Amino acid sequence: MNFRKYLVPAGILVLVGVAWRSYGWPGVFAVGGGLVMWALLHFTRLMNVMNKAAQRPIGHVGSAVMLNARLREGVNLMHVVAMTRSLGQPQSPQGEEPEVYRWTDGTQSHVTCEFRGGRLVRWELVRPQAAAEAPAET
Repeated sequence: MNFRKYLVPAGILVLVGVAWRSYGWPGVFAVGGGLVMWALLHFTRLMNVMNKAAQRPIGHVGSAVMLNARLREGVNLMHVVAMTRSLGQPQSPQGEEPEVYRWTDGTQSHVTCEFRGGRLVRWELVRPQAAAEAPAET
């Protein structure tokens, strides 16, 4: 069960309640101002990430190997889009769980990421066979 959608509103209500009991209306206004600032910071970050992603091709990343090394289980989709500076190429039907996206680099290596509930649960790096089988130059 996803407790975040219940804990955050409950925490906000507790915070507003404590502010009311301690300082009255000025406390409620101070907490409200802090919450508005928090929401604006998140909105600004989202807009910056989407603006950077809009400047690049869908599903493109500089290095799939480096992306693979930086990924961690549990990060959200916006965090991955911020790392790649590109929207992922959708691999699953729209609106269905799990959401699967792919990012490909210039060598045709690609990372396929699976998100459940907006959080990364699995990812896989695939490198082309031709590059792996090429003999090393001496």
